[in-house]
Amino acid sequence: MSHSGTPAGAHGVPHVDPLAALRTPGDPPWDVYLTGTVFLDIIFTGLDSAPVRGTESWARGMGSSPGGVANMATALARLGLRTSLAAAFGDDHYGEYCWDALERGEAIDLSASRTVPGWHSPVTVSMAYEGERTMVTHGHEPPPEEPSHRPASSSGKLPPPGAHLSPRPPRARGAVASLAPGRSERWIAHAARQGTRIFGDVGWDDTGRWDLAALPDLRHCEAFLPNAEEAMRYTGTDCPRAAAHALTEHVPVAVVTLGSDGAYAVDRRTGESAEVPAIAVEALDPTGAGDVFVAGFVTGSLAGWPLADRLGFAGLTAALSVQEFGGSLSAPGWSEIAAWWREVQSVEGQDPAALSRYAFLADLIPDGLVRPWPLRRAVPTIGFGRSA
Repeated sequence: MSHSGTPAGAHGVPHVDPLAALRTPGDPPWDVYLTGTVFLDIIFTGLDSAPVRGTESWARGMGSSPGGVANMATALARLGLRTSLAAAFGDDHYGEYCWDALERGEAIDLSASRTVPGWHSPVTVSMAYEGERTMVTHGHEPPPEEPSHRPASSSGKLPPPGAHLSPRPPRARGAVASLAPGRSERWIAHAARQGTRIFGDVGWDDTGRWDLAALPDLRHCEAFLPNAEEAMRYTGTDCPRAAAHALTEHVPVAVVTLGSDGAYAVDRRTGESAEVPAIAVEALDPTGAGDVFVAGFVTGSLAGWPLADRLGFAGLTAALSVQEFGGSLSAPGWSEIAAWWREVQSVEGQDPAALSRYAFLADLIPDGLVRPWPLRRAVPTIGFGRSA
């Protein structure tokens, strides 16, 4: 494994390129492509309990950041991958803030994205307490445009990602696709045909069918990353590890997240299996942790790491993300990873076996990448950005 450190990245710290040793002149222009809905996330933290009807609750912390698909796009970019995002942005102040934060703040390519006149940005308010979160979201379908200028749309109550998007995404090494029952996205098949490696994640099946045949784009995926409950329901098994093995009948690599127990993965092509425990951290806000996990696994996969290292790295990045509020702004970069690695090595009585699980980081972190631990860089409101 090797890395490349340039003078500074988007946040003024050395840039780490985990794919440096693999790059050639004929490479695709982007490492990862993804599409979906960008929300403005407003996050309240420090609540002692769930809000009670008819009362006013005061939060000790607040953060604002681009959310939705921006969580994963930011996580990928901060891990050093050249990231291209196709999304619709409102032409309100919220949309301007999200665009600026992603393009200028995170160096994410938005050439496939569009600003939609007269459309206001979807907004999610998230309240974090007792290790959980409650969310309230509002948004509208973006108006359709001409086929060559169709913006990406959203998920959930809004149209699916890619509903307003050209089916011809740019060339990329990999892409992250959000699968949903009964839905097929033309861009996924197109990307797979041009050699893009597809990593599929999935949400809760509101239909209650839990039928893998209802996920037609799964056949294009190299890896599938459900959580334990989703994996067991889709396979009809009562054990997450058995579910992972069953899923490899449908996709080469199955990764099942186990919550506080870590994650388990199986690679049908190599016969590898791996399991890593969760890293114990003080969780402030779990928003976006699943997206960060996927970003970590995609990074290791595109870099060609062993399965256990990919899984360990994904779990580490997800653990680091929950120590800060917000989704995209809490996504760790290499400075956070370096700070954590140096910190845990200095802990008296640290388990050598546990440290050895992450020894591969020593070859990835450049000298001089030293920052205080823990790190805090999320901002409380969107109003301070332009005068800072």
